[in-house]
Amino acid sequence: MPKRKDLNSILIIGSGPIIIGQACEFDYAGSQSLRSLSEDGIETILINSNPATIMTDPSMADHVYLKPLTTKSIIEILKEHPQIDAVLPTMGGQTALNLCIEADKKGIWEDFGVELIGVDIDAINVTEDREQFRELMLKIGVGMAPQATATSFLKGKEIAQKFGFPLVIRASYTLGGAGAAIVYKPEDFDELLSYGLEISPIHEVMIDKALMGWKEYELELLRDKNDNVVIICAIENMDPMGIHTGDSITVAPAMTLSDKTYQKMRDMAIHMMRSIGDFEGGCNVQFAVSPDEAEDIIAIEINPRVSRSSALASKATGYPIAKIATKLAIGYSLDELDNQITKSTSALFEPTLDYVIVKIPRWNFDKFEGSDRTLGLQMKSVGEVMGIGRSFQEALHKATQSLEIKRNGLGADGKGYKDYDQIISKLTIPSWDRVFVIYDAIQMGIPLSRIHEITKIDMWFLRQYEELYQLEKEISKYTIATLTKELLLEAKQKGFADRQIAHMLDCYESEVYNKRTELNVNRVYKLVDTCAAEFKAMTPYYYSTFEAEIEKPDGTRYVQNDSIVTDKKKIVVLGSGPNRIGQGIEFDYCCVHGVLAAAECGYETIMINCNPETVSTDFDTADKLYFEPVFWEHIYDIIRHEKPEGVIVQLGGQTALKLAEKLSKYGIKIIGTSFESLDLAEDRGSFSKLLQENNIPFPEFGVAETADEALVLADRLDFPLLVRPSYVLGGQGMKIVINKEELEQHVVDLLHKIPNNKLLLDHYLDGAIEAEADAICDGKDVYIIGIMEHIEPCGIHSGDSNATLPPFNLGEFVMQQIKDHTKKIALALNTVGLINIQFAIKDDMVYIIEANPRASRTVPFIAKAYKEPYVNYATKVMLGEKKVKDFDFKPRLEGYAIKQPVFSFNKFPNVNKNLGPEMKSTGESILFIDSLKDDDFYNLYARRKMYLSK
Repeated sequence: MPKRKDLNSILIIGSGPIIIGQACEFDYAGSQSLRSLSEDGIETILINSNPATIMTDPSMADHVYLKPLTTKSIIEILKEHPQIDAVLPTMGGQTALNLCIEADKKGIWEDFGVELIGVDIDAINVTEDREQFRELMLKIGVGMAPQATATSFLKGKEIAQKFGFPLVIRASYTLGGAGAAIVYKPEDFDELLSYGLEISPIHEVMIDKALMGWKEYELELLRDKNDNVVIICAIENMDPMGIHTGDSITVAPAMTLSDKTYQKMRDMAIHMMRSIGDFEGGCNVQFAVSPDEAEDIIAIEINPRVSRSSALASKATGYPIAKIATKLAIGYSLDELDNQITKSTSALFEPTLDYVIVKIPRWNFDKFEGSDRTLGLQMKSVGEVMGIGRSFQEALHKATQSLEIKRNGLGADGKGYKDYDQIISKLTIPSWDRVFVIYDAIQMGIPLSRIHEITKIDMWFLRQYEELYQLEKEISKYTIATLTKELLLEAKQKGFADRQIAHMLDCYESEVYNKRTELNVNRVYKLVDTCAAEFKAMTPYYYSTFEAEIEKPDGTRYVQNDSIVTDKKKIVVLGSGPNRIGQGIEFDYCCVHGVLAAAECGYETIMINCNPETVSTDFDTADKLYFEPVFWEHIYDIIRHEKPEGVIVQLGGQTALKLAEKLSKYGIKIIGTSFESLDLAEDRGSFSKLLQENNIPFPEFGVAETADEALVLADRLDFPLLVRPSYVLGGQGMKIVINKEELEQHVVDLLHKIPNNKLLLDHYLDGAIEAEADAICDGKDVYIIGIMEHIEPCGIHSGDSNATLPPFNLGEFVMQQIKDHTKKIALALNTVGLINIQFAIKDDMVYIIEANPRASRTVPFIAKAYKEPYVNYATKVMLGEKKVKDFDFKPRLEGYAIKQPVFSFNKFPNVNKNLGPEMKSTGESILFIDSLKDDDFYNLYARRKMYLSK
């Protein structure tokens, strides 16, 4: 039975601004869902307040409402679109589900005759209300940890007395483990219980007996209206119970589970899904398994919606869960739908993986000084990376190389810990870098049995680490001249980077690369094809690996490569890697638009990225997707294989920009602004000279490379001073200092963290207004796409400021200076493409803070506010296909648009929440107001100086 005929118009609820615990995986799910509905000719209406995402692009839905996610907004939309037949709330994370439930309780859906599809309200209530869920599991014979519900402080104390410690407290109806904690000691219990009760919207917590050290697994399921169920992916957490799955290193397929237990787990998951309600769509089930021979299984929770893990599972298997879940919600059954990758088999199948996936979270603790860095039940990571390899070891190495934390993989880079007590402490208290510390522990000679006893990580994983260390030891006995082909091939198959092998052999990375080429140890590319090559795949989604040569009967030797190079002209777009504070989803938006614009210009498009949560890594965004680390060695091999016309670096944030120098050095064409210009803008000293030559004012400054130089400069420049390192993102390491003691301390600390960096000391313009402009330049003409004024004073990072478009109180004289400076700088830097410039305004004089000739955080915001596809235009300018004057710019905005930052401080309760020059926000929302008399604007303006810190 095909899709329902009575569904012609559907409302989708998005997930709002990005916060820790609910990131861009829901933008990916929502984007897939919108495309899926459009394919079937269904009208789509979207509500989402996040301007940075591709999901809220006008091209994604028939009607996009950038409104606050409230029932008031829902009523406004339903009044404007009486034709809406149904609402699909399962694509927008907990935010969308909570809003849907609230609208249901208020009778809004009923009043407007709107049906809920893709989920059943009863199913949400059963899974969110821990007491109901427990009763249901016991009724259907699924084991759970001993637990009880408390709706008061007193009740919670009674339960703790009965169970004994350690205990787990989980708050009902929260996301990303908010309010959850493991309590080891009775003296910590009262505070954590109060916090859990307070943060739960219904003031209820579930208290469990803690199953510390048990193994944790997740299954991703899909079900249709005929009750067909497929299990898309089984994911194993390398970290045992006690760490939120969003903060755990996870592996697919499951590695350490016996077949008998796996079959039992599958049956339980299907039984659980069928028992929670009658709905069509996706479901995520989490289990704990005892780490002994018995392999007892107990259920942890079930989520009747697409989740963070379903984005990972989609990328891991090539099975687009959100897209298929949407089709099921509108009435299709699985056997009526195509496998999206083979196009010749049905969607009623379970993907087979002939490779291994490793996901590692990406944290940003450095942004939250004084934060508790222990990993536990509350999620703290801001993004994640995924590595694909032919073995666990290769995938693990690729994932660590993708993190962009100045590590080249596991070990072999001289950056490991050497202190025994420090290693033991980091193993005992789970920390963000434990994935590296395990290697350091083995290197130090700490027995595997001891590491297992401390971490409870399965011995299979630890032995994999041990093998890597043994190989490092073996290779270190050789020199580059004596290293054998067999050993080199083994090191590459296990994921070691050329840089790491160079470290082992004490030679240059280029020597290892040359040796590889000489011995024909080259990367080959394999397809992610959902069915282990049993059927022909139509989708060009690749990962790299190394294979031994095959000898033909005639004696010729070759290596099988699935990536066929065409003779079309090609463009590579470098992605932005894992999300983090300072570089978020807005750069993925830019990359996707860049790919689409290059395709419109007739290029074959090639995307390189390693972030599983994003639309850029969807297998049908670019003509070819290489799911690889945005790491020099991998990129260079792809470029040598594909031979593109050039590489676009200015859309992928600092990640892609950092590679510009290497690309330029190796003679690879950078599309758009040249490396020399990008470098000039980043080098604070050279950039200031350029401003001097063009008579453009900037705050008095000096460049220092030591603490002594900084102290001498301070006498000339006068306090307060703004200290900034070069080549960083999101204001990393920026600080305002007011005396010599603070200056010396901060400079010493910075040079320790970022050695050999040039530090810029500016006289801080106290009380100045901050503004910024984004523009497109083709080398001759400049078009300013938007000028924004920050509501907060100068000194708060632009990513943390509320910004209004257009400005609200800059006079004509100031605006003219901003326009003149923007045009002069864009041309002086020979910009081809996008540029963002930040200004400080004091006494009607406009000073330049910095210029970035690349896509900025604000470009998607301006594009949404003015309803113009600026990244598309800028990409065509970069490619030389169009000039600025070829476009007919028609920005449309009545009133003002305000970009509002969103913070995730609730994950770090003890952190100083003051704002300063270092960025701390995790996401943003957009607010449209008709006039400056609006209450929302008045409130923002009244609070503008509240959080300023030095």
